[in-house]
Formats: sequence, C-alpha cells, structure tokens
Amino acid sequence: MSKNKITFKEAIVSYGFIVIGAFIVAAGFVLFINPYKIVPGGVYGIGIVVHYITKGLISFWPEGIPIGLVGLSLDIPLIIIGMRLLGARFGVRTILGSFLMSTFMMMLTYFIGEHDPLGLQDDVLLSCIFGGLTVGLGLGLIFRSKATSGGSDIIAMILAKYTKFPVGQLLILVDSTIVLIGLAIFQDWRIPLYSWIVIYITGKVIDLVVEGVNFEKSVFIISDNPEAIRHKIIYDLNRGGTYIEGQGMYNGKPRKIIHTVMSRREVSLLLDHVRTIDPNAFITVTDASEILGEGFKPLDEPHTL
Repeated sequence: MSKNKITFKEAIVSYGFIVIGAFIVAAGFVLFINPYKIVPGGVYGIGIVVHYITKGLISFWPEGIPIGLVGLSLDIPLIIIGMRLLGARFGVRTILGSFLMSTFMMMLTYFIGEHDPLGLQDDVLLSCIFGGLTVGLGLGLIFRSKATSGGSDIIAMILAKYTKFPVGQLLILVDSTIVLIGLAIFQDWRIPLYSWIVIYITGKVIDLVVEGVNFEKSVFIISDNPEAIRHKIIYDLNRGGTYIEGQGMYNGKPRKIIHTVMSRREVSLLLDHVRTIDPNAFITVTDASEILGEGFKPLDEPHTL
C-alpha cells in the first residue's frame, strides 16, 4: 500500500513537471522569441519560419500559420517514426508535453499577441537572454519528468542509430541547420547570431535544472600519511570516507587511497590540512552531480540521473 502511494505521488509530481514546464516553454517562446524571428532550432524554430513566410497567404490565418500548430504537426509524425525505429521510449509523457507546449503557445499568443508584447524590439539581446533562461527552465522540468522535448531530439537519435555519430553532436548539427534555414529565409545575419545565443543559454539552464545546484565534491587522496587525514575527516569535519587499496604504478608499492564526499567549504579545510602534513600528497577533486546514501539524499527518494 505504501509503495502504491509513493508511485502515485511520483506520477503526480512527474506529470506536474510536464504541465508546468510546457507552460514555461510556451511563455518563453511567445514573450521573448517568436516576436523577433529568432530561430532557436527544433520544430518550433521551423514553426517560426513557416509562420512568417505564410503571413497573408491563408485567409483563415492572416498573420501566418500558428507556430504552435506547426510544431505539433511536425512533432506527431516524428514521435511516431521515433517509436517505430527506436522503440517506445518516448511514451505518453513526450506526447503530452508536445501537445501541451503547442496548446499553451497558441493560447498565450491569442491572449497576449505576437507583436513585441514586452517592448523589447530595440533590445533583442535581452530578449534572447531571457528567452533562453525561460525555455531552458521549462525544458529542464520536462526532462526531469523523464520525457523528451521531441522534435530535433528524435531526429538526432534516428541519425545516431544509422550514422554512429554521438547524439549530442547530431543535435547541434540539426538545430544549426534549422538556424541557417532561418538565415536563408529572413536574409538577416543577426538572426543566426541571436539564435545561437538562445540555444547556448537554453542548454546551460537545462543542465542546471536537471542536475541541480550541487556544491558537494568528490575527493580522492593518495598520501603517505593516510591516518592523519582520516582523523581530520572523521573527527574534525565529521564526515565519513572509504579506504581503497591501491598500488603505485611506478614503484609497485601498496597505497591507501582515501575517498570522501563533502561540501566545497569542507574541501578547502581538508586541503589546508593535507598541505600541512603531506605536501607531496596527490589529490583529485571533482564535482558530484548527485550523492545518494547515508548523510546525503536517501536512496528511496526519486533522483534526477
């Protein structure tokens, strides 16, 4: 019974992230990106191009085909193709996210309008910055729910399957191609420059949301005086650690490797201590994106990786 309750709670949180994330993405596009012909890759980048080149061509949509509708019409076949070629890894969450982003985008455009709603026509760089922050935040929430954004993600995954190139590189290639299409259509060199700013900021914010702001560090120490370092870690810093039995590659001598995890401030105190007792120690300090277990995040809680 308890397990079912936890599963239901996790499902509510997960789908809540999708709804909130889709709304934030839509708001980012409507407020900061769509009005200025910025083409930040993906199906909605294509939607922006189609929207502006169809202006005045269709009586039903005098301002052009809605960007959200174009994005959804491209997403649906891509998701179907992706499920057939890559397996049903996308599922209902990706379909829901795509539908909600399109719907929210059309709703917000209807109520807010699409002609410079925030008066940023003379400061497009500011619009790019906040557009990237907003869209990155929304997509990060969607990714945390184990869904994908669809669109160019699926294209990159399909190409990766048949070309063996890394997905990340192919995603950059696909999005950059869409950006260059925007350049060819709008004949304005500022568009790709602004668009790449949005793409860069969006990617950084997605990483921040998915991985979280974590200040813990993973520390490995090789020293001739491991016991003094152990005393500092356990009794002064009130942390734990592990001895790993190793062997020197050059001289073949057995060595004790200390592994511990602590905050940035604690690492600074530990390094000062190690410098004092063993200036020849070898230390590796890396960022720990997520730490699960005693003293940190419990293993039975949902994690992001």
